Amino acid sequence: MTIKKVKSILFFLLGAISLLIGIAGTVLPVLPGGPFYLFAAFCFAKSSKSIEKWFKSTSLYEKYVEAFLQKKGMTRREKIRINLIADFFIVISVFYVDILLVKILLVVLALYKHYYFIKKIKTIDRNGTEKRAF
Repeated sequence: MTIKKVKSILFFLLGAISLLIGIAGTVLPVLPGGPFYLFAAFCFAKSSKSIEKWFKSTSLYEKYVEAFLQKKGMTRREKIRINLIADFFIVISVFYVDILLVKILLVVLALYKHYYFIKKIKTIDRNGTEKRAF
């Protein structure tokens, strides 16, 4: 088996797992599905043209990935929801981890996540037009 074939299989598996988590995130209110669909699209594109073509033909791609790519941003509500969910899991991890370095890394990760969402991802309204503030 060639390295190219192994990479293709690996990307397909990562994409499939991400797609399943994204579907769970669509159903469960505590898990954001959008980022997992974006990652699935990336993995499927790296996997094979036929799988990429199939995924792009699904309503999930159209509703979540294509909409995000066209808008080039997120609504304030999406940003807050994703950040709160991630912060919840980070705080739980900080309390359960006994290693100080890991706790510090988790806090730094949380702070960077907020910086990224506020400064790097545009905040748009529901119509897709850009807003100025977070």
